Amino acid sequence: MFLNNTKFNDKWGLQFDLQVRSADDWDHVRNTLVRPALQYFINDKSNVALGYLWQTTKSAADVSDDVFLHEHRIFEQYIFNHKLKNVFASHRFRVEQRFIGRANDDVFAQRFRYFFRFIQPIKKTEAAFANGVFVALQNEIFLNIQNKHQLNNSFFDQNRLYVAGGYRFSKKMDLEVGYMNQAVKNVSNHTNN
Repeated sequence: MFLNNTKFNDKWGLQFDLQVRSADDWDHVRNTLVRPALQYFINDKSNVALGYLWQTTKSAADVSDDVFLHEHRIFEQYIFNHKLKNVFASHRFRVEQRFIGRANDDVFAQRFRYFFRFIQPIKKTEAAFANGVFVALQNEIFLNIQNKHQLNNSFFDQNRLYVAGGYRFSKKMDLEVGYMNQAVKNVSNHTNN
């Protein structure tokens, strides 16, 4: 995963992430995601963004073929950052309009996502956390808000819980290693990855 936020000036910026996800046992690349967004900074703690995502998915059944399913998303989001004593907190609220390509039909659906992330520096820090070791906890819940009957027939879509340890080299660069548990509601069952 590669994440980047670039501020053009006090009010405008661009966020971008690129993800490449493997299948089980690293057999093949299962997903690629390209997600740019234009940001507007309301103040030092809040910003809004309008973005686009292009995702490809290759299922295990299609490994021998060169068949990829595509999903396109438009999304709107609001991010609020603040500090709770020595913990740096971030909250993201996102609504997605999903255009999901399938083998036999295309589906339109909307989804709501709520994400929070807490970073606790190991060494006590003042107003800003510029460098040093930290631990992080984050969670994101995904909820189907339109056309859930065409997806998994459930309001709940998935949840991603993540814990990590890392090192902040500067205010602009972190390196971290963590564990993520993804709980997904499928049409006929519930899986944990």
